[in-house]
Amino acid sequence: MKPIREMSQIELAAFVQSNLLQRGMEFVLSGGAAVTIYSGDKYVSLDIDLVPLTAIPRKRIAKAMAEMGFSQQGRHFTHPESPYFVEFPAGPLAIGSQPVYSIEEKVLPTGVLKVISATDCVKDRLSAYYHWGDLQALEQAKLVANQGTIDLHEVERWSVVEGKSEEFNRVREALAGKRF
Repeated sequence: MKPIREMSQIELAAFVQSNLLQRGMEFVLSGGAAVTIYSGDKYVSLDIDLVPLTAIPRKRIAKAMAEMGFSQQGRHFTHPESPYFVEFPAGPLAIGSQPVYSIEEKVLPTGVLKVISATDCVKDRLSAYYHWGDLQALEQAKLVANQGTIDLHEVERWSVVEGKSEEFNRVREALAGKRF
């Protein structure tokens, strides 16, 4: 096994997820690290957001993380050999008011990584833009949308359900890769 100090962000996420799964706890990667994956590393974040698929007591997570060499620093977990920190946002896994059903798996040398789809990653970033005016999140959504294939119709459907059809119409062309 590769030493933690040599693991990339995604390898570390897979390592942590796989170890937690061995202890009966299942998580899905979301947030900035998902943007890193789907933007082809055009966006880099130092956090690893792992969202539980079922309710898991924080003490149980903390014990498992300590067994892997992580220490709790407030709501984050850090490892002395890694610049990345791990967070466990509260579940359920949802974007806006809608649950996430599309989960992808990536097999890495450090474990199997479960991550939200590229389409859901765009919706996740747009949620921050729609609800809080987060322009950085909008740029991240564009990076992901323009890097690979996303289901723009699904993003539009989700936006309408969230009551954000006008906002979606303002950013539609940017998400489709058209330049202004």
